[in-house]
Amino acid sequence: MSNLPEQIGQSICARKLFRRGQKILVAVSGGVDSMILFHVLHELSRENQWHLTVAHLNHQLRGRSSDADERLVARAAKKFGVPMITGCADVKKIAHTGRLSLEMAARKARHEFLARTAAQLKISCIALAHHADDQVELFFLRLLRGSGSEGLAGMKWRSSSPANPAIQLTRPLLGQSKESLHDYAREKKIRFREDASNESLDIQRNLIRCELLPLLRRKYQPALSRTILRVMDILKAESDFVSGMAEDWQRSAAGLVPARVTISKIAFQKLPLALQRRCLQSQLLKLGIPADFALVERLRISPGKPFTVVPQVAVICDANGQLRFQNAPVIAPKTDELKIALQGRAGQADFAGRKISWEIGPQKTVRRPRPHRRKELFDADKIGPGIVLRHWQPGDRFQPIGMEKSVKLQDFFVNQKIPRARRHQLIVAVTLKNEVFWVEDVRISEQFKLTSATARRLTWQWK
Repeated sequence: MSNLPEQIGQSICARKLFRRGQKILVAVSGGVDSMILFHVLHELSRENQWHLTVAHLNHQLRGRSSDADERLVARAAKKFGVPMITGCADVKKIAHTGRLSLEMAARKARHEFLARTAAQLKISCIALAHHADDQVELFFLRLLRGSGSEGLAGMKWRSSSPANPAIQLTRPLLGQSKESLHDYAREKKIRFREDASNESLDIQRNLIRCELLPLLRRKYQPALSRTILRVMDILKAESDFVSGMAEDWQRSAAGLVPARVTISKIAFQKLPLALQRRCLQSQLLKLGIPADFALVERLRISPGKPFTVVPQVAVICDANGQLRFQNAPVIAPKTDELKIALQGRAGQADFAGRKISWEIGPQKTVRRPRPHRRKELFDADKIGPGIVLRHWQPGDRFQPIGMEKSVKLQDFFVNQKIPRARRHQLIVAVTLKNEVFWVEDVRISEQFKLTSATARRLTWQWK
């Protein structure tokens, strides 16, 4: 017989996730993880006198399958005599309106629904079904996005809801593997629903689960999960220490508390690098500004210099490591431009302080050229007989090489974390039909790259 409920009960007790007699909102999607969570908490509730309520959100993404998930959860809740609250969300609309991925839109809708339901029922705690394998996937997901130690430390057993900080999220299954949950489901004959979207390789988390992790386990480290979870535990302890030191320093520097440790008397520029970064990161988050690494570094190494974070608003780091807002100057779009006729085999031009040269010749091979700083190759016939050099203008669209659809150039700049002032300095090259085919030092257009059908090649260089 499996001792899974006993193990989970010990984790709950050791980490003080729930109090005796507490009301708990259990998020149940119908998948194996959440169904196991519901069954185990129901079994443990008898001796702990917990009062459970099930919450289920229909994301309206899979038609009849989504409805079948809801019916399965409803049958389980009825079987155990547990009240159930259901909700629905148009995730596709949320994604479109908020310009989010479907995954992020679903997460946002889920958290808002759970927090709203908990508040209405006066429940202060929501139980989620994240498990150890989710932690490992999250580690690599954040690693590939360039997260620091705080992000790589993963999910906490207990944290505040992003939709309502007054409500706590608990994760009783974080110590359990996906395999152990499946084993328990088979042993107890617990019914659950499989979400086909979990196998879609269009979602990066699924790529990590289905391709990267099996490769690493097979070729590099069979005990990958145990190793990564140990690394995450180390990172969490170190991150918590740095955060605590940064908080102590900021409070003493602001005169809120007397200096209690030696480091509190050190000037900001003399602090260890990790503390400088954490002090700025925490301030940015409190100000509601995304604390990406590039912004933190710009503020850290350029005290007194304003950096625009939203239109007309800039943030400044003073010599004492304190951040403040100021009105940012409005940068007027540059209107100068230069028309060039691509006549002859070669030519050159000067524009906005750059010297640009080009050469047109036959294309003999479609092999991908070696990367070369400030040199690009294009299909000359697609570009046409002439071009225009200018600067970015509102409304410009661009299809970066490797992407299937065009995007607004402004959105592309934001995603690439190109500072607002820098965007207005970059040169853009367009065809006579006003199609963007090159953005200085950034990317070329998918539409004008070399292909097997290319007859003539345009070699483009700048300095």
